[in-house]
Amino acid sequence: MMARIADASDPDAVREAARILRRGGLVAFPTETVYGLGADALNPLAVARIFEVKGRPRLDPLIVHVADAEDAALYGVFSDRARALAPRFWPGPLTLVVPKTPRVPDIVTAGLETVAIRVPSHPAALALIRAAGRPVAAPSANPFGYVSPTEASHVAAQLGGRIDLILDGGASSVGVESTILSLAGPNPALLRAGGVTLEDLSALLGPVEVSTDPGARPQAPGQLRRHYATRTPLEIAEAGAFSPSAGEKAGLLSLRPEEVRGYAAVEVLSPTGDMREAAARFFGALRRLDGMALDRIVARPFPETGLGRALMDRLRRAAAR
Repeated sequence: MMARIADASDPDAVREAARILRRGGLVAFPTETVYGLGADALNPLAVARIFEVKGRPRLDPLIVHVADAEDAALYGVFSDRARALAPRFWPGPLTLVVPKTPRVPDIVTAGLETVAIRVPSHPAALALIRAAGRPVAAPSANPFGYVSPTEASHVAAQLGGRIDLILDGGASSVGVESTILSLAGPNPALLRAGGVTLEDLSALLGPVEVSTDPGARPQAPGQLRRHYATRTPLEIAEAGAFSPSAGEKAGLLSLRPEEVRGYAAVEVLSPTGDMREAAARFFGALRRLDGMALDRIVARPFPETGLGRALMDRLRRAAAR
């Protein structure tokens, strides 16, 4: 049975979603980054359904979404440095990895002694968390490893028959997942680039290590080598480095407009080169290209500063084989 899509601005729909979470169900809900697939973070059986529905490996930890920094302190141990970050970036697209408290089930953290926590800024996400009275464990609401959903229709097309309700809050404004910063070690470490830039973090914290190798197991979501992937093979190529061969159906993903020939489809993310606009449109453009029965998708690289770092991270993982 297909999950009902309800208006996330409707208080009755939010209350219904909260009841579903409290009884162990799954609700897809909007955040400013991407749509999340939520379960009661304190209910191990409900969290196990997330892994089952997504086909997600149990070694990949989840993010716990809470309503404010006070609630976050119930589930993570916050250092002075972590407490300084919260008022600057919460609510917003920053996830902090800190030592966990005993309240957090091991299935949420994949057995790690740390927990990833954030306070989303989307009003519907905050309303849902508050109405449920529970922390909400939520990865992106899509089959594991595939392009993340930024609209309710994306969720319905892929998971609609396996979850209980979808809250439609419109298109995600940030469009890429949250930045994940670990404060569990001696130095701050960027585990995943996202909606808060490395430059913003460094301005407040000083030098931030950039972790490129998760080792034997991920320390946070989004660290596996292949992720965010299209079904259509994707490659990264500078302008002029590739031209479609005769009879080949290729699509192009580009930041700005450019003169090209031979492509069956072209997606331009921002006519002016605005990286915020590009990030907000990124996953939607990939989905459209992926639905065109192309032979391949060619993506132009992004400048690796600001949000461009997050977009290049997604491209490299999507292109990995």
